[in-house]
Amino acid sequence: MLDEDLGRIARCLHPDPHAVLGPHSDAGRHFVRVLRPDAVRVTVRPRVGPPVSALAEGDGLFVAELPGPDRDYSLEVVRPDGTLAITRDPYAFSPTIGPLDLHLFAEGKHLGLHNKLGAHPCEHEGARGTRFAVWAPAALSVRVIGDWSGWEPALGAMRKLDGGVWELFIPGVSVGALYKFEVMTRRGPVEKSDPFGRAMELRPNTASRVVASEHTFADQAWLAERSARDARKTPISIYEVHLQSWRRRGLPREAGAGDEAAPTSRWLTYTELADELVDYVVDLGFTYIELLPVLEHPYDGSWGYQVSGYFAPTARLGSPDDLRAFIDRCHQRGIGVILDWVPAHFPRDEAALGRFDGTPLFEHWDPRRGEHRQWETFVFDWGRPEVKNFLIASALYWIEEFHIDGLRVDAVASMLYLDYGANHPGEWEPNKHGGRENLEAVAFLRELNDTIHERFPGVIVCAEESTSWPGVTRPTYTGGLGFDPNGTWGGCTTRWATSRATRSSDRFTTRRSRSG
Repeated sequence: MLDEDLGRIARCLHPDPHAVLGPHSDAGRHFVRVLRPDAVRVTVRPRVGPPVSALAEGDGLFVAELPGPDRDYSLEVVRPDGTLAITRDPYAFSPTIGPLDLHLFAEGKHLGLHNKLGAHPCEHEGARGTRFAVWAPAALSVRVIGDWSGWEPALGAMRKLDGGVWELFIPGVSVGALYKFEVMTRRGPVEKSDPFGRAMELRPNTASRVVASEHTFADQAWLAERSARDARKTPISIYEVHLQSWRRRGLPREAGAGDEAAPTSRWLTYTELADELVDYVVDLGFTYIELLPVLEHPYDGSWGYQVSGYFAPTARLGSPDDLRAFIDRCHQRGIGVILDWVPAHFPRDEAALGRFDGTPLFEHWDPRRGEHRQWETFVFDWGRPEVKNFLIASALYWIEEFHIDGLRVDAVASMLYLDYGANHPGEWEPNKHGGRENLEAVAFLRELNDTIHERFPGVIVCAEESTSWPGVTRPTYTGGLGFDPNGTWGGCTTRWATSRATRSSDRFTTRRSRSG
């Protein structure tokens, strides 16, 4: 049985590598098993006592027998080129996610899910490192691969916990490290960005990045005033802007010399926008800035409306802390910030959410409900508790971690109607009552609005919705969807006078003012 388990470990197909690797005791004897295909020699250094040379058993497996049980040992690894690495063993640590977290996630009720899944630098059982967790219930195995290990899959085999969550704490991995998840599906391995990744590489690269915030907000007075405000009765004026189109900075002449394809200008960074855009909006007298999506996305031409990173600000303009500083500056100048947010659909890019574990996971399993043919994107499965939890956690994350003052939910009409975009018979299926309403989407939107309004008084949630759907901005307890009138397009109790600003090479914005 052990030989079979070791073989599965070597082939990266074992769902519980901790059951085989790391410290184990058998019949009064104590062993440490190590999988290091990158090593020619491994030495185990116990917390007490002399070092023990591990015996090589093939396929990168090493075994050392210790005089007593020990979970606080370190590994000395010698590579073929003679380089030496000393590290703690990832398989000597207990799980970093508890049964209650897994239970709440399975129910779709874990409001702190963004602090559990993903990558989080931490200290765990006396060691500094990063804890990784990802949801992939149909995967045969999942491995963390990263720049610290030369992207070697065998060095990051994760264990499967209840509900299909895979977890691993890797000591020594620190802020700035790049990583992906290699998911073994029934059709073979695929490399995926972290669905909960808080930062990503600049496109076209797709690795996630381990980050931790060091920004200290200075907007306590703003937040206190916001929480006491009745958002439904407060007049607002919104300046809507796509940050990458608003203004550009010219590059030095030598940057494009001799190369006609070289760019002649660049985007402004979050730091530069904190100076230029905020001053501009204050001078015009607006009370809010609405950011077209700054969530990470693979394709510039989508303007951010095809999101691949629901917890990551785009790396095009700077770091997550740079965006925090931009929002902080807005608040200190008396300007609120609304974020365009897209829970309706997501791109098919292989590194993103689509077919994440080899099956429809985040998207609905029925193509009639899981695909937007005209947009060539996948549609979220809002009736699946874990997917609903993922999206609500994303919304809460931006409010908690970035002090966002509101969300503008994009493409609500596409969520509400089962026949949205259908042109031929058989392209959609009625709900259980025979109607065209997407009951799961309605339930999701109501829960989203109730959760945000309960936890964050003064934060507004707007809808891009211009159909005849009744009660878009009525409270959920009256049968409405629960959106706020301020900022909602159509289907609401307010009207907007909307005009497009001139489009030039460096600016494209929308200005809105409330007209009663």
